Amino acid sequence: MVVIYVLIVTEVGKENDVANALKKIKGVNEARVVYGEFDVVARIETQTLKEVDEIVTAIRKIQGIIRTVTLIST
Repeated sequence: MVVIYVLIVTEVGKENDVANALKKIKGVNEARVVYGEFDVVARIETQTLKEVDEIVTAIRKIQGIIRTVTLIST
C-alpha cells in the first residue's frame, strides 16, 4: 500500500469547498482544513503509483486550488 499526503494552498475562502471536493475522489481517505502555510491536507491510500498519478491529477483540477505539494510514503 502507498500512503500519500497532499498539502494544498487554496484561494482565500475556498478551503472548505476544496476539502469537500477532495472527499468525493476515490482513494482520498481524509481531507482536513488546516491553518498555517497550507490550507488543506489530504490523506490518500492506493495500491499502485499509477493510481497516485490519477488521483493527484484529479486533485489538481479542483477549482480553487493554487498549489499542491505531494508527499509519498511507502
